[in-house]
Amino acid sequence: MSGEQTARIDQGALGDPRGAAAARRPLSVVVAGGGTAGHVEPALALADAVRRLRPDARVTALGTERGLENRLVPARGYPLELIPPVPMPRKPNVDLLKLPLKVRDSVKQTRAVLDRVGADVVVGFGGYVSLPAYLAARGRVPIVVHEANARAGLANKVGAKFAERVLAATPDSGLPGAQTIGIPLRESITRLDRWALRAQARQHFGLHPHAPTILVFGGSQGARTLNTAFSGAAASLGRAGIGVLHAHGPKNTLAVQQIMGAPVYNAVPYLERMDLAYAAADLVVCRSGAMTVAEVSALGLPAVFVPLPHGNGEQALNAQPVVATGGARLVSDEDMTSQRVIDEIMPLALDPQRLQEMSRATLGTGHREADHVLAQIVLEVAGQ
Repeated sequence: MSGEQTARIDQGALGDPRGAAAARRPLSVVVAGGGTAGHVEPALALADAVRRLRPDARVTALGTERGLENRLVPARGYPLELIPPVPMPRKPNVDLLKLPLKVRDSVKQTRAVLDRVGADVVVGFGGYVSLPAYLAARGRVPIVVHEANARAGLANKVGAKFAERVLAATPDSGLPGAQTIGIPLRESITRLDRWALRAQARQHFGLHPHAPTILVFGGSQGARTLNTAFSGAAASLGRAGIGVLHAHGPKNTLAVQQIMGAPVYNAVPYLERMDLAYAAADLVVCRSGAMTVAEVSALGLPAVFVPLPHGNGEQALNAQPVVATGGARLVSDEDMTSQRVIDEIMPLALDPQRLQEMSRATLGTGHREADHVLAQIVLEVAGQ
């Protein structure tokens, strides 16, 4: 019997050749979720969960030069491989004519990364990075797709057509056959005890230790609507005895009127310790990106969601399940004014019984174990 025949018999005895190969080396997982925090954070939460299940696993993140992943991925200790992005033009124009060449170049470079790291599975979370990852992996490496938004984007619609498993944060995402598991969240959020950290959190941000406190933020870049509405209501908030922690965005400035003897209105460019920000808050006023809604729901924080008025309306859809249970209120971007803050948000912040009812309702919509569930699915698809 030849050596080649022996090798074939041994491989057959071991079962799946991919599983045999995986047994000889550490598991290699590639995550594709660059661009915004809404794509990057779920990918990193999955990476952490995979490492908890398989400490020897190698997790590589795909990203682009300009994405937020350039800061977030290295900070979490994972290698980052940069590839050319493939943005889809919203309207027919000259960029659409260049798209086939951009796709081909990006897929070629992504395929080289997959070969170099010996990828056992590719997990995509949508966005500019996911499309080339799906196309590069097709027919070569098993694919898992996760859709965070209530309305699936184009990249995930393409990837779902040839994925081994398709997961979604909410039902009716537009991906046929998707299993609803929620959004993978980092442990610093899912294991957060808000009440135990309340005193430390308020001291960290220089807030009043006992005053009702509103957390305001509009994503990593801030939100002009929220900045204008709350800065205009700052004096009224202070006179009502309400403290505010407001992340206005690193490219913005915010001037607020502080009332002597009133709780602090702390305006900061960016919140590095989001866990402490959540712990300090009684009420959150924010955009309703999928990641934000998932974090707020998992923590049982009452919220007023102000959806971004652009895109395909997915932010309003993201918030709808929590709003429907009574755990949050929805205010349109055009209606979020200083007067709305005074007339509606101030009374809510001063009503502890109503906030407690909203908190209980919000907790019922959260998915704290989504990271672990997705990690188990990824290992299964990888033959582990």
